[in-house]
Amino acid sequence: MIKINNLLSIGVCLLFLGCSTDEKQTVITKTTLVMSEEFDVNGAPNPDLWSYNIGTGNNGWGNNEKQYYTDRPQNIIVENGNLKITARRELYLGSAFTSARILTKGKLEQKYGRIEARIKLPLGQGLWPAFWMLGANSDTVIWPACGEIDIMEYLGNSPTKIFGTVHGPGYSGGESISKNFFLSNSRFDTDFHVFGIEWDENKINFYVDDFLYHSVTPSDVPGDWVFNQPFYLILNIAVGGNLPGSPNAETPFPQSMLVDYIRIYE
Repeated sequence: MIKINNLLSIGVCLLFLGCSTDEKQTVITKTTLVMSEEFDVNGAPNPDLWSYNIGTGNNGWGNNEKQYYTDRPQNIIVENGNLKITARRELYLGSAFTSARILTKGKLEQKYGRIEARIKLPLGQGLWPAFWMLGANSDTVIWPACGEIDIMEYLGNSPTKIFGTVHGPGYSGGESISKNFFLSNSRFDTDFHVFGIEWDENKINFYVDDFLYHSVTPSDVPGDWVFNQPFYLILNIAVGGNLPGSPNAETPFPQSMLVDYIRIYE
C-alpha cells in the first residue's frame, strides 16, 4: 500500500562516516516521509505503483542474461509483509531460468530525496539482485545519457558485499562511478539491511544501515551530471550474463529477494 504523508517528520542522526578517513562527506537531512510502500497487502504488487518488464529484453537486457522475467506469482508476490521476487531454474519460453523485474515508471518518479528499502538478499553464483533507478526520460534519451543510480547491487557469490553506482554519459558500464561496501560481522543473505541514497542537485550519498560509504558529486564524474531530473524505481533479480556469470551446479534454486519496505523522504 502507498501511504502519503507530508506532515510526518522524524529525527535523523547525522553521520559523517566513510570507508576512509580522507573522504569529506555530508549527509543531506531529508526527514519528511512522503511515500511508503510497506507491502502489507497479499497478492500481486500494487498496480497503482508497479508495472512489469516481461521477457528477455534486447540481448538479455543488454547483459546477455539468462532469465525470462514474468509476472507470475511463482516469481513475484506480496506475502507475509514482504515483496518476494524469486529466481527459479526452469525451462520457460526458451529460457533456462525465470525471475521478475518491476518498476514505477510513469507511476512514481522522484527528483531528489532520501530513498531507501529494507531488503534480505539471496545466495548463489550467478544471481544479481538490485534496487536501482533510471531517468524518467529513458524512452527518449538513450542510456546512459538518461542516467542510472544503482542504490544497491549484489552478486550472490559474495554475501558480505554490495555496491552503489552511478552511470551517465562518459562513465557507464566498466567506467561507472562505483564503490563497494563490506559487512564485517554479518551477511546480506541471512538478515535484512537498509539500503539507500540521499540525493540533491549536487550530491548522491549511498549508505547501508545509516552508514555512509560512498558519495558522488558533479566534480567526480567525467561527463555531464544527469541527475537533476525525476527517476523511477526498479527491483529485480537477474540470472547469469556477462556480470555476474552463469549459475553453477552449486547454485541453489529457487532463491528469493525479500523487500520489507520502500520509503521516500524529502
